[in-house]
Amino acid sequence: MDIFQLEVFLSVAREGSFSRAAERLFRTQPAVSQAIRKLEGELGESLFDRSSRNGTLTDAGMVLQEYAHKLMNLRAEAHTALKELREMHNGKLVLAANEFTCLYLLPVLEEFRRLYPMIKVTVQRSLASTIPADVLKHAAEIGVLSFSPDEPLLQSIVVYRDELAFVVHPRHPLAASRQARIKQLGAESFVAHNVSSPYRAKVLESFRRHKTPLNMDVELPTIEAIKKFVSTGNGVALVPGICVEAEVERGELVRVPVKELKIERKLRLVYRRNASLSHAARAFLKVAEAISDQRKGSYAYRRER
Repeated sequence: MDIFQLEVFLSVAREGSFSRAAERLFRTQPAVSQAIRKLEGELGESLFDRSSRNGTLTDAGMVLQEYAHKLMNLRAEAHTALKELREMHNGKLVLAANEFTCLYLLPVLEEFRRLYPMIKVTVQRSLASTIPADVLKHAAEIGVLSFSPDEPLLQSIVVYRDELAFVVHPRHPLAASRQARIKQLGAESFVAHNVSSPYRAKVLESFRRHKTPLNMDVELPTIEAIKKFVSTGNGVALVPGICVEAEVERGELVRVPVKELKIERKLRLVYRRNASLSHAARAFLKVAEAISDQRKGSYAYRRER
């Protein structure tokens, strides 16, 4: 039993005639009769009373007519739903990001929502280390990472270039310095993020290489907490530059360049390689590319591998 057979069946039932149904369907009458016979053979039931001239339905025909109408309506609904997805009037997009990488998403999401207000967007807060797995197991369609995933099944696109920023309270002695040396930081009390990352390892290695102690006297669970703690005059910190732009602009924190700590962080959008991305996901990538063209500077859009 296929859709065409049901369409023929409903047309004959509606027209009350095989010949009129054939005209309506632009088919020959023998073709219509053959489709009905095949359908009856598959169901093992007669659908029309052949002794009647007006195509009267049998009891089996009346039962099938009800279900055939439902199937036709479902098909129409499916076509409508797919059309809405194509035209971005419906759909959803699930992204995975952590506290830091989510900051990159904000301006991109603002533009995406302006263009596609009917798309539901969910940003799942995830540990950076779990995001590649989240994307691969379809828990999220696109992830945002600050490192290149060692996973051949993922495609990555560099979308933002950032650096670790050394920040201090405005009244800190180093706040007036145009540049600091790493040796000067040996006596400082650092407020650190208690989540391990490749960049934390790079910082530790830099201090070891320059034979400078790194005193991490306080560890906090979020970058937001670190910023607030330092802005009240408690210690110093190394945080992603994008995370302190607003505080530096308001004068709550001062960013001091450190010659030996030029550690670049590249943000990437990652998704399943060779995946059939949803219309919403493809539109999001186009918005990210457009944002990079408009803003330039730290923004980028470059595929890796």
